[in-house]
This record gives sequence, C-alpha cells and structure tokens, in this order.
Amino acid sequence: MDSSVVAGAGPVGRPGERATVRLRDGEPEEPPRYAPEWLRLREPADAAARALDLLDPLRIRLANLRDGTGTGALAVHDLGCGTGSMGRWLAPRLDGPQHWVLHDRDPYLLHFAAAASPRAAADGSGVTVETRRGDVARLTPDALAGASLVTASALLDVLTRAEVATLADACAGAGCPALLTLSVVGRVELTPADPLDAEITEAFNAHQRRGGLLGPDAVTVAGEAFAASGAAVRVRPSPWRLGPAEVTLTEQWLRGWVGAAVEERPELGDRAERYLRDRLAACAAGELRVVVHHTDLLALPRPTGGAS
Repeated sequence: MDSSVVAGAGPVGRPGERATVRLRDGEPEEPPRYAPEWLRLREPADAAARALDLLDPLRIRLANLRDGTGTGALAVHDLGCGTGSMGRWLAPRLDGPQHWVLHDRDPYLLHFAAAASPRAAADGSGVTVETRRGDVARLTPDALAGASLVTASALLDVLTRAEVATLADACAGAGCPALLTLSVVGRVELTPADPLDAEITEAFNAHQRRGGLLGPDAVTVAGEAFAASGAAVRVRPSPWRLGPAEVTLTEQWLRGWVGAAVEERPELGDRAERYLRDRLAACAAGELRVVVHHTDLLALPRPTGGAS
C-alpha cells in the first residue's frame, strides 16, 4: 500500500510540489497538506457541499455594513486560499463591488488563485484581488484592518486550539464576520458498509489530531472561541456526497483516507490493503456511495451602531 499520503488530502503530489498552507514558521519542513491537483479535483464537490443557508444572514450583515460605510468595495480576506476555490464560489453570490485579499504561504498558488479569480459579483459589480504571502495562523487585527469579511475553506481542522483562538480574536478585533467552510467532523458513511469502516475512521481521526491539530474537533473549538469573543455563531452541515459521477475524486479520497489511517495504526496494514482494493473496485464499478461529513461555520460579531 502507498503510504505517501496526508490526512484528508489525497495522495501527496510530485516531489517539489509546495504545500497549500504552511502554518508555522521555524519548524521542520512538513510534507504538502494539499497538492494543487487535489484542490482542483475537490473543487466541484466543495462547491456543491457548502451550506447556502448561511449566506442569507451574511448578506444581511454585509448590507448593513455597506449602509453604514457607503458604497465602497467589500474587503474580503480569504485565508489559506489555495487555488482560490472559495472566491470562485462566494464572490458571484454576493452583491456589490468586492476586493479580495488572498492569503497563502505558497507564491505559486497565490498566483494561480489571483489569475483564476472571478471578475464580477452577483449583480455584475467588479471584483478585484490582491495577494499576501504569510502565516495565516498568526493573524492580528491589524492584518485585517478594514476587513468586511474573513473566509476560509478546509482550514480550521489543520489549526491548533491556540491558532483558532488567535483567528477568532483577530476577527473580533477587526469587527468582521467569518465564514469558515468544510471542516471535517470525523464522520464518514460508505454504502455498502464494511466491518472495517469504523476502525479506519477512528484511525484517520487520530491522524488528524497529530501534533495538537484540531482535526474533527475544529468546529466545536472554533464555535467556542468565536462565541467567547462576542460573536453569534451558526453552524450547518456541508457533506460531500460522492457517487458514480465523482469516481476520480472518490478514488483519490479513499487512498488518502485509508493511507492516513494506516500511517496512524500500522497494524491495520494487510486488512486495510484488502479493504482499499475492494473499495476501489466497487468505486470503479459505480457501486460505492460515500458521504464525508463537514460543517460550515458563520460567526457574526456583535453589531454596533444599531446594525442587525
């Protein structure tokens, strides 16, 4: 079995491929969390999964912000932007002019995200972008000065408790909402079921928590942190639902999921190899359905000046 995988990220990319988000300076080099090819492969599933009903309260808050500050562009900070999928999903769903600030540690991905960013909002207003290379785990309110909104996708679960607290404090200090999507919650449903499903899930979840990362606990911890900062927090499910139309994504996800589980618990080795072989065969035959559960979180800071 190929064990060169990273939790939740599909197979690691080719040698020399950079990570999408490298969160901590001064530590030994980590393998890539997300290869660019994986980000492109998962983008349609991400777009279909995100919780649309969080957008209405967000739009109301942003409209109130515009009413209080005039007609300038919304300043949207996209943390750990990767290839820019969050902007491509969200910018065309919000009205009015927008200026997106794309944050990532990888200059190649920043270039790709900027080049592929949308140019028009929902009402046809213009969308502009700029890029900032840096450590998203060390944000300060100053870094978010003037922000109308902070967004991120598949980021919370690769942060520590302290880093999530830093993020919540930065958003509170800037007085801006945060829409943080597609955090894993540690639940996977495969149909047909297999006796090894639960063991693989448990081992994968343990792998996600390595090094103090939050993994499946991320949304709970983030919700508590934002609430402690005075924000109103809403969470909604955002599951991937993978079937015959998503065979390539499902195959890559399976390899990463099982590989991470075996890395965490090597004693699963032979059984997991047979399990993966059988699952991949079922996937290729169009007989496998997978639901990978995620949660989206919207944090709305305490309104000021009578806004709601």
